Amino acid sequence: MSAIETTRQEAQASLDKIRARTLPQRLWSWRYILLRRVSQFGVLLIFFGTAHWGWQIAKDVPLLTGNLSASKFAGILPMADPFAVLQIFLTGHVLQTEVLLGAGIVFVFYLILGGRVYCAWVCPVNMITDLANWLRMRLDVRPIFHITRNVRYLMLAAALVLSALTGVAAFEWVSPIGMMHREIVFGLGLGFIALLAIFLFDLLILKNGWCGHLCPLGAFWSVVGRHTAQLRVRFDARTCTHCGECARVCPEPQVLNLKKIAETGYVYSGECSNCGRCSPLCPEGSLAFDLRPLIRRHNERPARVVS
Repeated sequence: MSAIETTRQEAQASLDKIRARTLPQRLWSWRYILLRRVSQFGVLLIFFGTAHWGWQIAKDVPLLTGNLSASKFAGILPMADPFAVLQIFLTGHVLQTEVLLGAGIVFVFYLILGGRVYCAWVCPVNMITDLANWLRMRLDVRPIFHITRNVRYLMLAAALVLSALTGVAAFEWVSPIGMMHREIVFGLGLGFIALLAIFLFDLLILKNGWCGHLCPLGAFWSVVGRHTAQLRVRFDARTCTHCGECARVCPEPQVLNLKKIAETGYVYSGECSNCGRCSPLCPEGSLAFDLRPLIRRHNERPARVVS
């Protein structure tokens, strides 16, 4: 039997394992998606509860005030979106020390954890784009056109340049992320119109169009976590059968270049959002979350046979 035929049979065996999964096994494979929804709704709920129900951590100490651009937890811990702060800095405005401290705290957090973790686990727009992608797969909608994913980096540069030229934080002025958050928490603005536009764009025009191709905030976090992120998706090339299911469900499939990631032992691209779609689906356990310092040690162990 040829090597190509052997590889094809191994891949087919992996696909058969996926199709043979029981309902509890299928539910378990959705665990990261469910945890992401808990995280995303939880962040919105804390903001909403503080604003409308007066949630407090102690007497006269609000639990979480502000919004995703700038907030304060428990009246002590300042947090600010570094991308928003960078835009405001470029406008020429003087930044308060507390805002700079809040931006520094958030920046370091995602610098270590992984920049685009924000996109998959915090950003509320991700829920809308995931829904559009789910419907797109069920309805077998074909993209109207294709554009390079590098357009988002052009959008990132444009937002910074326009902020400096106009004296206004360019992306913050039109950000659907901020619009949605304000709409849900405070009931203001045109957030739902912006969300509907993104939903229809992702569903009918371009797969993963907003998050995967256009969003400058996602591009910013991709740059931040590219080389320093410690939470990575480990890849065990020895057990992989190249069935292709990981790339099928990944919103950033270009990061799963198996030949390249086999060299490092993990998905190294900053564009990976650690969404957790690929690893639970992999029938051979070839993909899994791990801390970067532990990955080499894991991959030096004898290969584990997954039945």
